[in-house]
Amino acid sequence: MRLAVAATAPLGADVLERLAARHEIAYVLTRPDAPRGRGRKLAPPPAKEAADRLGIRVEQPERPALPADAPVDTIVVCAYGLLIPPSLLAEGLWLNVHPSLLPRWRGAAPIERSILAGDELTGVSIHETVEALDAGPLAAQESFPIGPDDDAGSVYARAGEVAARLLDEVIAAPSFAPQAEDGITYAEKILAADRELNLDDPVDAWRRVRALSPHIGAWTVMHDRRITIWRAHLEGGVFVPDEVQPEGKGRMSWDAFMRGIRA
Repeated sequence: MRLAVAATAPLGADVLERLAARHEIAYVLTRPDAPRGRGRKLAPPPAKEAADRLGIRVEQPERPALPADAPVDTIVVCAYGLLIPPSLLAEGLWLNVHPSLLPRWRGAAPIERSILAGDELTGVSIHETVEALDAGPLAAQESFPIGPDDDAGSVYARAGEVAARLLDEVIAAPSFAPQAEDGITYAEKILAADRELNLDDPVDAWRRVRALSPHIGAWTVMHDRRITIWRAHLEGGVFVPDEVQPEGKGRMSWDAFMRGIRA
């Protein structure tokens, strides 16, 4: 069975690489190159980088479109970042990978929002892509725990592994059941205000650091300096930083930062 993969972000790149080891991927549909990093230089999305390593054809239209010369049976969508118009959805079977236990946390940032909310369980849902956001009927779903040492990075890694395994089963024999009508929540995109830590609420601060690490970063002002905190823990209910990054500098341990303050 010939597949295409629509993906942009690192989770999509991860799932692409896992699928390519076991399936023929006709092409990857991804977003155009965009400015990235401090220098804002034009750079390819992670899914394109993965496709190039694998020698897979890449399509980068401004708006979703399928190449006429490469028909496929199924298109897997994973962290693509663009809505698929109904006219394209009608052209084949679109399977969406969503890293949450739908209908909980539909939307842009399900892993981050689940950690912020203190969820102890998350998972991966494979559903048919429909016009409504993450509302399509389910083909497969599997849960796994979020541990106190997990951050978004470790949860994304586990989600990629689970997603590829579920997709193998679904692609072979797809069948669908409607999502539940109750328990619907939405995972809004992470905004600048979500990155600021409230140290008066140590539990929320600890969750926020984990939810935004290692890809976004949560920040606060300590000792008159703005710092991003990448790792932290709770000690007797007290928020304790472990790895920090002062503005304009590299990452360092909290002890190294404090030595610099005292010097």
